[in-house]
Amino acid sequence: MILGIITLLVTILSLLGGYVELKRKNFFGVGFAAISVAVFGWFSIRTLLAVIFFGGGGTVG
Repeated sequence: MILGIITLLVTILSLLGGYVELKRKNFFGVGFAAISVAVFGWFSIRTLLAVIFFGGGGTVG
């Protein structure tokens, strides 16, 4: 559960970083922020769903 929350916080910070870099017009930074949001966001949502619906953070299925 704590791993899902930590990765969710990383996702939120990546969103904020992407916004700041977009304002600076640093598109390389925006690209890395977008990749981070995609990877950490997917991992955090899947982890939290596994804990809530299946009672554990292990594999689903």
